[in-house]
Amino acid sequence: MDKELGLKRRKFVKGITLAGIGSLFTGAISAREITKPKLKRILRIAHFTDVHLSADNNAPHRFNACLKDIERHQVDFFLNGGDSIMAADYDSITRQQVIDMWDLWKDSLDKFQEVKMYSCLGNHDMWWAAPNKNDPMYGKQFAMDQLNMPSPYYSFEKAGLHFIVLDSNNDGGGALGQEQLQWLTDDLAGLALETPVLVMSHYPILSASTHTVGGNHKDALPITKLFYLHRDKNIHCISGHVHLLDRATYNKVQYYCNGSVSGFWWGEGDEQSAEKYWYQETPPGYAILDLFEDGSLQGSSIN
Repeated sequence: MDKELGLKRRKFVKGITLAGIGSLFTGAISAREITKPKLKRILRIAHFTDVHLSADNNAPHRFNACLKDIERHQVDFFLNGGDSIMAADYDSITRQQVIDMWDLWKDSLDKFQEVKMYSCLGNHDMWWAAPNKNDPMYGKQFAMDQLNMPSPYYSFEKAGLHFIVLDSNNDGGGALGQEQLQWLTDDLAGLALETPVLVMSHYPILSASTHTVGGNHKDALPITKLFYLHRDKNIHCISGHVHLLDRATYNKVQYYCNGSVSGFWWGEGDEQSAEKYWYQETPPGYAILDLFEDGSLQGSSIN
């Protein structure tokens, strides 16, 4: 992996199993553990988020090195958690700057066309400074076109698993809005009992990190209550946005905030960075997710 990106350090966060955490003690092994059958892996997915791609800090080369590193895991598809480009949402950003950033994005992903990618919108992906709302580059639709998204939020099926991609960019940011919340309610209601579900959002629905840096979904309460109504299902949630790595468990739902590819926005860091390129205590990287036939998930953070 790229030396600058810090991926020479292979730090694996292993044994993250959504079905439950097994014994962490060494020593005696129970008969039940000995006879437990090996689960069949159904899918392997790469989740990367907060790439924040621009021409600065050699970011395109470093992102391409990250994608090349993902290749060795032989994933079935990519999940892109948003903030794909550095920032289109600032008032000072020009039309040409937005075009240039998306051109860099497409140039990088064109090298990996054989791997399908499903994306969600990050808060920095939309250009709101267009002259008017009728401008073809204004807002969500243009960003969705660059990411080949069918709509701001959607769901799909793969190998018996249900995937939900949410749009966190409503009601001022960090919310679904009533229309999408109703859609999510209906989507979950249409699933069979015990269906494994993986939910991707840009903002964390529930996170430990957001207690220190902010950025949690403002409507976490109605979303978590909805998930509780569907506690028969194996629901797992992944997110980004805050560039920090953590896991939270609430009502048997696991919430993973998976850090960011860009770390400290491709910069060297500041006085709060534990190491070069890190955002606070989290290095740049991505996650590999293995999903199994019983609906469980094992994840590794690759940094």
